[in-house]
Amino acid sequence: MGLEDCSREELATLVREYMMAGHMIDRAGMPHVMAEFGQDAFGPVAIEEWMGASPVYTKRMQRALGFEGDSVETIFKGMQFDIGAPPQFLDFRFRLDDHDHGEFWLDHCGALADVEPMGEPFVVTMCHDIEDPTFDATAIATNARAQVRPVHRPPRVPADRSPVCHWTVVISDHHEPLPVPREASAILETRAASIELSAIDPTEPGLSDYRGPLLSDIRHEDWSRSALVRIAEEICLEGHLLALSFLAALERRVDRAQAVQFGRRQFTGAAGLAADRLRVALGLDQSLDAVAKVIALHPAFLPRQYVSCEVDLSDRLMVRFDADCPAVADGGWLSMLDVDHPEPLNAIVRAVDPRFRCEAFAGGDGVAFEVVMDDVAAPIAGDVELARISTGARFVFKDRGTPVTLRTNASA
Repeated sequence: MGLEDCSREELATLVREYMMAGHMIDRAGMPHVMAEFGQDAFGPVAIEEWMGASPVYTKRMQRALGFEGDSVETIFKGMQFDIGAPPQFLDFRFRLDDHDHGEFWLDHCGALADVEPMGEPFVVTMCHDIEDPTFDATAIATNARAQVRPVHRPPRVPADRSPVCHWTVVISDHHEPLPVPREASAILETRAASIELSAIDPTEPGLSDYRGPLLSDIRHEDWSRSALVRIAEEICLEGHLLALSFLAALERRVDRAQAVQFGRRQFTGAAGLAADRLRVALGLDQSLDAVAKVIALHPAFLPRQYVSCEVDLSDRLMVRFDADCPAVADGGWLSMLDVDHPEPLNAIVRAVDPRFRCEAFAGGDGVAFEVVMDDVAAPIAGDVELARISTGARFVFKDRGTPVTLRTNASA
């Protein structure tokens, strides 16, 4: 039971859900950071978190889908597969002028919808302090001389201004090349950064690469089955890389033990929210079969090349995790799930039915859990409740039909 057993339609749905799940990782972690260190810690931790992960996973996706290059168009294509920009929730629109010039704007920004009610200081932190260095860090994966600069951005004046923000991207030999961020250099040393994932079969029906022109939207249903498997794996890996970068940012401030406490709470909140969205998106019921499917397809336990997770539903539902796998070796989320700390897995199974819980069994080279049902429903975990504050918890994707091809003015 896994991605290889899913239809193209299911895979297309999963890719969108995985992008939203990846975006919610940050939302699940930051409330704990601010509660412990204060509001002023939000910006610096988020900057290090995204600067560490985004250059790494952006280059991975370029290679996977065959659109490596040094142009503005390449930068825009990468944004369309970035968990920092789930489609429609962050509604990126693009204009290409030429190889070195382009613009993008957001017709809707779910991230802004999350922070505007919190007041102008939070908006400035996100839309100025965080985005300035992290946009450039993402662009570094394509061209070190790329600069992303605002035309306008929030705080919005007037309050309903649309588009919510507007940016230029310019590549020039006159720009001082930006170095790879030190945060990204550290993440490049992880196993997640270099792990090999499933190959794409170019003979299958549907798109198998993104070597063609930039599209206004990525309609995932147009891609081949093996391409969707690979995209899904890469998107899940983006989430692991972001979580690892979040942990690294915390370990620059506190010891490993305290950082793990934050990481486990982030894991719990993000995992429960993602499981709830998966259950709805896949139209599942509240059965043990549904629990097994949600666990098998949960982004925290994919890709299988990185996370060793075995789901066995015979006379009972058993879930086994191998301690001898890259995800544990990296010290990421899976290393935080053990006999004494089943909270993230409990959050997942209770998203299907709050009466489920997990009983842990240690032994061998890992840990195993049996999913059992209690007579009384458990309350929603506080970490999940915090994650669900985001408007992304309830966001619904829509089919926008056939994407429009975007060409440069020179080729129009």
